[in-house]
Amino acid sequence: MRSIGEMARDSGLGVSALRFYDRAGVLVPARVDPASGYRWYAPEQLDEARVLARLRRAGMPLADIRLALAGWSGADPDLVRRLLQAHLRRLERGLAEARSEFSTLRALLDHRENPMTASPRTNAVRLSLGSPELAGAIDAVRFAVGKDPELPMLGGVLFDVDGDTLHVVATDRYRMAVARMASGSGSDSASPSASASASASAGHGGPREQVVVPAPLVDAMRALLGSDEPAGFAVEADRVTLEAGERQASGQRLAHDFPDYRRLVQLPAGRRVVVDVPALREALETGPVRTAEAGEPGPSARDVSVLATTDDGTVTVVGDGDADGNSVGVDRGFLLDALAAADRDRLVLEFGAAPTAPLAIRRTDDEGTFSLLMPVRLDS
Repeated sequence: MRSIGEMARDSGLGVSALRFYDRAGVLVPARVDPASGYRWYAPEQLDEARVLARLRRAGMPLADIRLALAGWSGADPDLVRRLLQAHLRRLERGLAEARSEFSTLRALLDHRENPMTASPRTNAVRLSLGSPELAGAIDAVRFAVGKDPELPMLGGVLFDVDGDTLHVVATDRYRMAVARMASGSGSDSASPSASASASASAGHGGPREQVVVPAPLVDAMRALLGSDEPAGFAVEADRVTLEAGERQASGQRLAHDFPDYRRLVQLPAGRRVVVDVPALREALETGPVRTAEAGEPGPSARDVSVLATTDDGTVTVVGDGDADGNSVGVDRGFLLDALAAADRDRLVLEFGAAPTAPLAIRRTDDEGTFSLLMPVRLDS
């Protein structure tokens, strides 16, 4: 007999997936300990589990997986072959439809003005920023910068200057962080050091400007912000410069446009719960964890914590047996990063109307600085 851990190791299915398929009646353990509830699998079930893992990776629907496993153990493999052929035809049909839709979308994109191939940017930006405030804004969003080489526009931090407000934004698709701060400016002809001495209430004074600063340059900028002296942030054409005292960090902006983050943060009001951050962090680090399998939305294998709220407004980390339809699954590492970046002992967790809505982590003292985490499906 194999334990559930051994079965997971040898079959390619995670422990949480084996529990799910047990509850669904697809791969039921040969024996369950009546006292502990621990699952044990017979030797011949390993072959079925490996088949199940392959069908799962191929995206076969659960109903067809159930039939395929039933046919696999029979003498006539015709049912399994027919199910495989039918699923392959569905995949090919879906791929053909996706190619057609993508072709249409590319044609639409070709008819739009592409900012990346337009004439070089000439608007100059001069900002005077408080060093501690800018350091805090960068710290609040840096964890969410993307690393996917297929999406280079997410590999930096957006500096969005609108009037006297600066928004600093980062996202890797699965999480987004936004920080807001007041800005000041000098004239367009001022040097960065001159703008650093301008009034912090003057504002940018020009049209809205957005610049995506690559992550290595952001880190170099952050390293300069170690004192209370003002910092001068400047953009000239494709070059970005930050001066703090006698020190300077400068480099090329990313030649990509950042997605319209304002659309992504417009969420319906949800259920807000104030949490004690040290207690929640301890619960995440010591509480039950699921494993998200490759193929689910989001990065491939990672730890998932399931959050539930009680009637008295307490957030708890629950196991499989205690999760319900209102429980929300989140990447545990992502949530710990967001808690650390917020740098507060008390935060507001805002749960959406449905478990599929993003989880918002908000500061109690600043509605303009927050992060969003995409949930992880709990039915996979």
